[in-house]
Amino acid sequence: MKTLPLSLAASLASGATTLCYCWKVTRADGLVLGFTDHDRALVFDGVVYAAGSGLAATALEASLGLGIDNLDVEGALSSASLTEDDLAAGRYDDATVEIYRVDWRDVASRVLLRVGTIGEVRRGTTAFAAEIRGLTHRLNQPTGRLYQFGCDADLGDARCGVSLSDPSFRGDGAVVTANDRRRFTASGLGAYAAEWFARGRLTWTSGANAGLAMEVKFHSRIETTVTLALWQAMPFTVAAGDAFTVTAGCDKQFATCRAKFGNGVNFRGHPHMPGNDWVVSFPARGEKNDGASRRA
Repeated sequence: MKTLPLSLAASLASGATTLCYCWKVTRADGLVLGFTDHDRALVFDGVVYAAGSGLAATALEASLGLGIDNLDVEGALSSASLTEDDLAAGRYDDATVEIYRVDWRDVASRVLLRVGTIGEVRRGTTAFAAEIRGLTHRLNQPTGRLYQFGCDADLGDARCGVSLSDPSFRGDGAVVTANDRRRFTASGLGAYAAEWFARGRLTWTSGANAGLAMEVKFHSRIETTVTLALWQAMPFTVAAGDAFTVTAGCDKQFATCRAKFGNGVNFRGHPHMPGNDWVVSFPARGEKNDGASRRA
């Protein structure tokens, strides 16, 4: 149950209100943006809520229990701070959204209605629609250790212990020719065996995609020609000369951890766990050979 400021409660009780919505968006990179459906900008808590952003939200609904309360926010790609390039680059993925109901005559009279995160974003030619997920959606995410064959650590993190700054596990390259936004030939990686960077992470250091990263799907080397393909197309054009760094890939298996990285002692999976064949097996009587026939 929301507790309203006395001034806001009095305004609501009067029957004639001057209310608007304000949205505060905090991206993962720390950038904070404000938007409002009022016809002029509002300012509170050090954030400027820009007017004329074209944002509109579906009805806010709240339910008891652990059900996930979602709503959609729709808007036009017209704000100088909200661009199609940023949406395409995923800079708003999982951003935190705070939704306020504000009396625009006195912004101190406001109430926080909802806190959520941005989920799926759908883009059109001139507009977008973003799903705002309630905080309970975090309960659907796996946490803690997983009992499985494969390692559940990320290559190079504190639990793994492999140093990705080691030249053996890190390469610097540049695009020679690009087939499209996900497949290209590269220079600078001729010293590495084919598939060394498959499942690794490629981070662009120059070009239109500078600062963005994507996982490597496959890595081939035929004589002196090195080809990389990414799991997903980059949001912007990949061009000859674009520079990048790429780290070695790991398939999360114990044999790879030991042979490729020499890190078997830190393997975070369970390579000796029983499989399905063991689970469904049953004891059988031994065979007996009586010299003439064999019976169970």
